[in-house]
Order: sequence, then structure tokens, then C-alpha cells
Amino acid sequence: MIRGKIIVLAVIGIASVTNAQNPVGDALTRAQAADGSYISWREHLIDDPIESGIPFSGSDGLVVGDIDNDGFEDIVSVHESDSTYDSATFDDGFDPPAAGHVRIAFGTSDPGKWINITLAEGAEVGAPEDAVLVDINRDGYLDIFVAAELAHLIYLENPGVNVRSSAWERLILPQSLNRGSYIRVFSADFNSDGIPEIIAPNKGAQRPSPADYARSTPVELFTLHGDPLDGDSWQREILGRYSIPQNSETVDLDGDGDQDIVVGARGENRILWFENTGELEFVEHAIGINGGIMQGFNLEYADLSGDGRLDIIGAGRPPGLMWIEQPAALGDAWNGFQIGTFLPDSVTGMELADIDGDGDADVIAGSYSRGDRMGDDSTMDIGSALGRIGWFENPGDAKTEWMRHDISRRKRGMFDKFIARDLDNDGDMDFIGTRGNSYPYDGVFWLEQVRTVTPVASFERARDIESSEMPLP
Repeated sequence: MIRGKIIVLAVIGIASVTNAQNPVGDALTRAQAADGSYISWREHLIDDPIESGIPFSGSDGLVVGDIDNDGFEDIVSVHESDSTYDSATFDDGFDPPAAGHVRIAFGTSDPGKWINITLAEGAEVGAPEDAVLVDINRDGYLDIFVAAELAHLIYLENPGVNVRSSAWERLILPQSLNRGSYIRVFSADFNSDGIPEIIAPNKGAQRPSPADYARSTPVELFTLHGDPLDGDSWQREILGRYSIPQNSETVDLDGDGDQDIVVGARGENRILWFENTGELEFVEHAIGINGGIMQGFNLEYADLSGDGRLDIIGAGRPPGLMWIEQPAALGDAWNGFQIGTFLPDSVTGMELADIDGDGDADVIAGSYSRGDRMGDDSTMDIGSALGRIGWFENPGDAKTEWMRHDISRRKRGMFDKFIARDLDNDGDMDFIGTRGNSYPYDGVFWLEQVRTVTPVASFERARDIESSEMPLP
């Protein structure tokens, strides 16, 4: 039964704590930790096209795991290439490719030192959007699956020895060829037999036309029956068809100990979930939202209401970031609550973590700039959709107003992914992220949380030359 109660959302036009007269990153921070110290952020580069000499762009998906089993986490990032390029070169001498790169940044004991390699590039990873780490061959080393929008799934097998220098064998899953555009990829052992499965949404086309919205494309499950490098070992099943499916994330949504699947459909402006009932059998359930709409491209999960059930956090409408409360009864509506907005900027990537050390989950988020991706656009002003990073402070009662703390706002930047890690082991939370839409400033970076007795500038940039830091509108 759907509840008839209307939820009053928190005010959308939440006030920023940044002085609107100054560029966002230069304004003095007002964010404070639970101990009273002031929170600011220092940017560090992990992998970028200038330092590496590899002209990748469109940095997008990001996953973290110990690839070489040396005890330090490594970063796998995908770079989909931001534009269709001609033969002209840029002032820095690079001529960016149009196909994409998969890169690994191998971690060391020093968070300022990373060893970067290109694992795959060109047509075999055409416009890579996402990746997942999983030991699919069960040899003790993490392998990699990549979703390429142009337009297949590719498996990259960890050699186990000399990981940084040895060739990785690979297979483009034949069942994924000539079927459209794969935008995300996830993995879970759904039937607990020790062999992980791969789950991926196929949105149909990299840049969907009205005709693509009018048709349905599948969310697909790939099961392994033999050597993962043998194309005949894979079988493909369709879980359901939707208009522009763009997510099929694995999570134990109902808390019964196995992995379920949450699907986001852009063309249908909705999310739904598949309940795992065992033996690779799934039951589809709608997620009806009372007080908002979610398309479900990037989602996070936490029990924000404190009732023991996972809630869902994501971008939605009303515009901005919101969370929806899982109901006690299956089939009831999920009630929506506003977290905040970056308007006129969007909300794209996000991550939950206790940023201020008060014991509850805050949210860091990034936006998607809409202007020229290859140079600062003179037509873009402070009222345009720009590239912002900020975080929303959990008030304790998540149904009440969250405070927004802006970190940086630049003319160019697509901040599509954040992963929370205390990289410098100082007891507070840092974040690894990717940046696109801003060549030659694309790549992988980390934000060091800095705590000071008195307020300092909100953001310390890693580069001397950058896309313009902008004020709030």
C-alpha cells in the first residue's frame, strides 16, 4: 500500500557558507570538525596527462584495491576521451586520442608517490566509463572488467607476477559485442558458489537519441563456466529491459545477507531493485518515491534514518542531492528528503563518509561543467553550470537541513567519482577522485583534509596554472 503522506523537503536553496564575493576555493573556510578545528582541503595529483606524458582525458570511473598484493591499495581509473578530435595539436604539444585509456596508479608507503601505467588503450577500451575489480579466476589476484561505451565489456586478467610490467591477457566478452553501449559494470557472487557474476546495464548508445529513449535495452547478467579468457565460458542472461538503463549496482538492500541489484533508468526517471532469491533467480520490485525523482546514475547507501534499513542517496528532483528512506513494508513508498543543491551546478559524483568526525555520515559531491571541455570558455560566467566540489554536513537528524560547505568551483571540471580513504593516516578522512571535462587538467587526484586552529582558504590547488576558480552566483 502506498502511503498518502506528503513529505515536506528541506529548503532547496540552502545557503552556502562560502563568501560569494570571492572565488570559492580562496574564501576562508567556515567548516569545523567536532573538535572545533577548521576543515580545508589540499589537492594532490596522482595521475595527469602532463606529468605522465600520456594525453588521456575524460577521466571517469575509479576503483581501488590491492592489485599487486604488496599491502598498498592501488587505483584503477578509466578515461573515456572528452571530445572528437581533429589533427590539430594543443599548445602543450599533445594530440589527445579519441578512444580512451585504462590506467593503474600503484600505491606506495608515501601517498605523494604513485607508479602509473597504461593497462589498455584504443579501440579495445573505446570510451571506457566504469570498471570493477574482482578475482574472477580465483588465483588470489584482483582482475579488472571495464565497461566501454563504444561498446562492449572487456576482461583484463591479472598475471599475478611482475604485475606492473607483465602483459595482462584480455578478452572482449563476445556476448557483449554489437549490442550497444555499456556504461557501468559490477560484480557479486549472487548464488554463493564461489564464482562471481558480472552485472552490467546496456544503455543502447553512447549518446542516446530520441529514438534510443523510445526503446528498451537490457540489464545483463554474465555467468562464468570455465576459463574466463575463453569466450565460450561466458553466458549472458537478461534481467530486464528499460529506457536508457545506467546503473545495476550490487548491494544487500533488504539486509538478508546476499547481494541484490539496484537499477537506474534515465529514460524512465526511476530506480528499481532486483531481490536476490537464490540460485541466480531475481524478483523485480519498483521503488516508488514520495517527494522526488531519481534516475540512479550514481547512488550511495547508508542507514540515515537509524531504523536498521539501508536508505539510498543520489541526485534527483527537486534538483540537487536527496535521500530516500526505505519503508518497513515491501511495496510501500520510499519517502524523500532533500540534502542540498549546487545550483546552477549539477550533482554528479558523491561519496559518504564522516568528514567532520562527529560520528555520522556526511556527503562529498562533485558537479559536471557544461561549457567547452578543452579550454576555459569566455561565455561561461558565475551563473553557468561549472565544476564544483563541496560537502554536505549531516545535522544529526538527516531529515532536517544539511549545511553545505563549498571547496572549489572552476570553469571546467567533471567530478564523477570519489572514494573515501585516510591516505595520509592522520585520523581524518581524505578522498580520491577523478576529473574530466578539463583537459589538460583531467586525471586522478586526492583531496587531503587539513585541520587548522584558525580559518584558512577552503582549497589549495595542486597546479599553478589551472582552469579559472570562480565565485558563487
